[in-house]
Amino acid sequence: MRHLLEIDDLTLEEFHQVLDLAKLDPTELKKPLDGLGVACFFAKASARTRNSTEMAVVQLGGHPIYITNDEIGIDQRESAEDVARTLACYHSVVCARVHDHRLLERMAELDLVPIVNLLSDDGHPLQAIADVLTIRAELGPLDNKVITYLGDANNVARSLVLAASRLGAEIRLASPPEYRFSDTDADRLFVDGANFEYFDRPEQALEGADVVYTDSWISMGQEAERTERLKAFEGFSVDDRLMEVATDAIFMHCLPAHRGEEVQSSVMDGPKSRIWPQAANRLASIRAVLAWLSDQNGTGSHELA
Repeated sequence: MRHLLEIDDLTLEEFHQVLDLAKLDPTELKKPLDGLGVACFFAKASARTRNSTEMAVVQLGGHPIYITNDEIGIDQRESAEDVARTLACYHSVVCARVHDHRLLERMAELDLVPIVNLLSDDGHPLQAIADVLTIRAELGPLDNKVITYLGDANNVARSLVLAASRLGAEIRLASPPEYRFSDTDADRLFVDGANFEYFDRPEQALEGADVVYTDSWISMGQEAERTERLKAFEGFSVDDRLMEVATDAIFMHCLPAHRGEEVQSSVMDGPKSRIWPQAANRLASIRAVLAWLSDQNGTGSHELA
């Protein structure tokens, strides 16, 4: 049984297959989920993820069922394993947006139906696929492109590094030292062939950059750290001055954005911003992954185009 919990679950060839599927119109995919249910479990609130996932399932002919943790009580009312066993009785795929990445691994270990990571504290592979699609549409192949990521080395950064490095990009991470990857995370990334370099200040990382990328400094669950984080990231806010250092770069943000904190509105709404095509590509991203998993696992109603 094939699952997608992180980008490195795919070989390079398989990654290219997913990217190729993402370029297809939904009508070219022949509704591989025709008549099938897809469980969409959300332990975290969502805007882009929920909307893109449900619409992708519909476009592929399936029926999405939105499920919250209030209904399931994962590892309280029932174990993650029993939740997976229950959902597999009715659905051909389980998509889950969770806090603890280990929950996804536990469900996937049962090999009942494909498990798709819609976001966990460890990774956000569907966002990374959408990011690659956006960069390729704007700049062509990622070979030797320079992507500068400003901010917390979080789940979005981790998946972006895995995805973009595989395609030949150079990744620069600018953040205060205490907000970089843990040694364990860094070792895993290097083992997977990731190519990235740390910078202490944003200006150093921005010269010659093709892409400037940032994310919220304060993710869900980190609200108590707000004052500390805002102080640590002083000078890292992407404003017009920083964008001028990266003269020809496009700007990207996975959203939601905190305008006036990690990015200024003048950049988000400016001519270099690609945040809305990037958000739109979340639909192509999950649609391609669901179609690919259906084909790999033989769970679809029809073969792909």
